[in-house]
Amino acid sequence: MPAMPDTAPPPAPGASVIDALALLTAVTDELVVGSARDTHEAIARRVHAVARLGLGSAADPVESIHRGVAGAVYGGLGLALRKSSSGLDKLAGTGVGPRLEDGARGRFVSSAVNGLIGDELLRERPQLAIPMAVRVHGRDVDPAPAELAAAFPEATGRLVVFLHGLCENESYWNLHRERTGTTYGEALAARGWTPVYLRANTGLPIRENGVALAALLSAVVASWPVEVDRIALVGHSMGGLIMRAGLNVLALQSVAEPGETPWADRVTDVVTLCSPHRGAPIAWGIGHGSRLLGLLPETSAFGRILDKRSEGVRDLVDGYVDELPPLKEARYRLVAATVTQSARHPVGSVVGDYLVRPRSAVGRDRRGSELFPDAETLHVGRTDHFGVLNHPEVLAALEGWLA
Repeated sequence: MPAMPDTAPPPAPGASVIDALALLTAVTDELVVGSARDTHEAIARRVHAVARLGLGSAADPVESIHRGVAGAVYGGLGLALRKSSSGLDKLAGTGVGPRLEDGARGRFVSSAVNGLIGDELLRERPQLAIPMAVRVHGRDVDPAPAELAAAFPEATGRLVVFLHGLCENESYWNLHRERTGTTYGEALAARGWTPVYLRANTGLPIRENGVALAALLSAVVASWPVEVDRIALVGHSMGGLIMRAGLNVLALQSVAEPGETPWADRVTDVVTLCSPHRGAPIAWGIGHGSRLLGLLPETSAFGRILDKRSEGVRDLVDGYVDELPPLKEARYRLVAATVTQSARHPVGSVVGDYLVRPRSAVGRDRRGSELFPDAETLHVGRTDHFGVLNHPEVLAALEGWLA
């Protein structure tokens, strides 16, 4: 990543560790205690119904005692957790405690939780919701001229913008660097590009993140230290879908306000790494699993746990298919991966990279319809969804594509 100036950065704003503990306590009450209570009650109702068939009214006292004891236990636990969560919220409001953003582990937890319930956080606990932002050394960079000039002292006119996938953050672009001794950003920086890493709340709907991306990059390009003449977008997994959504926002804006798209005409390359353009099987499976578990009272609580997923996760069921065509001025490069050497292997075609099938990664549906008919594709074998990060084959391709 680009070097920061010698001055020490200010303390990270945002949520504290105490905010995270308050959330954990509330989730424990809602999901753990609540699910145990509801499952217990459903099983108890069925057992007591069977007992009444054999014992009649003689079973009523046992049922009443059982319900009273269970209600007292679950009620006491729930009350204690709610009081604890409320107390922690008040304590966090005073500003005490270390910031969640101060350490890599805290940033990891924050990104993961935002991916799972980021839309809910934005509504109910906005201090924990991640804003779309440029990131340098684990900090947000304000897209204003002075701040960008300080954060990118060696800025060039060629920007390569990296956006991570679901539940990830910008540090994921450093994974597996031991395989090549470098990262995609470092390698491209040596060729005259300036890497710009973004972080997003991946729990938000893809289109909503697309709007945020369009606005952020408009501000960045307008305030960049030098004139921007070329932009390449590189997205891993959901990041590739958000980048496409951002371009579609600008395309619609250009129709409504001709000449008001300050960076779309400078995008020359769009690279997606294992992006589920046509959806991801795991997201589909979670949705169907929640509905199946909801069919029985004894398992419905577990179905609600699965159903408590963000709009971002729900969007991955179908991927991102828009009526707008790909950007005419840009070259699209689509990377797919399979755990098998060949993409045509029966296992590889079904399992893909464990999360995304190769057909979806290149934008092709079962009928053969193509989202990107003119795109260049690359298949990487014997790797998984995260194995494409800093992979030697992808690095070589990127260096060629962005030459």
